[in-house]
Amino acid sequence: MLRKGINEQEANKRIGKANLAFPNALVENYESLIETLKLPDEEDKHVLAAAIKTNANVIVTNNLKDFPNDYLLKFGLKAKKADDFITDTIDLNPSIAADAFRAMVLNRRNPKMDEYEVLKRLRKWGLKESADFIQA
Repeated sequence: MLRKGINEQEANKRIGKANLAFPNALVENYESLIETLKLPDEEDKHVLAAAIKTNANVIVTNNLKDFPNDYLLKFGLKAKKADDFITDTIDLNPSIAADAFRAMVLNRRNPKMDEYEVLKRLRKWGLKESADFIQA
């Protein structure tokens, strides 16, 4: 079975890597909340349910239209675009962010890229503000 253009084996491999990198990120027992929620796109309710379950403050999504802030505020949440979230995170500690960016560039293997190529790719992926902030 294909999931978003990748086969099940590759999907499971990526899930395994994510679970290793972020062992506390798996949200469980949120399903009972789903049917109580009302969002413009029913397919997104599981995201809100998981955010509520974990007492999150922010839902990071580029799909802002399906996460109305006035509704999210009822749960103490807000929605934020990925570019804004990353820029805010960099701003919290720019020196650590710069070190992390340098390490990411040095570890690029396939394909090998310099910092300008990585920044160009970030911009292509819609992270223009983040790339500009890193470059500055």
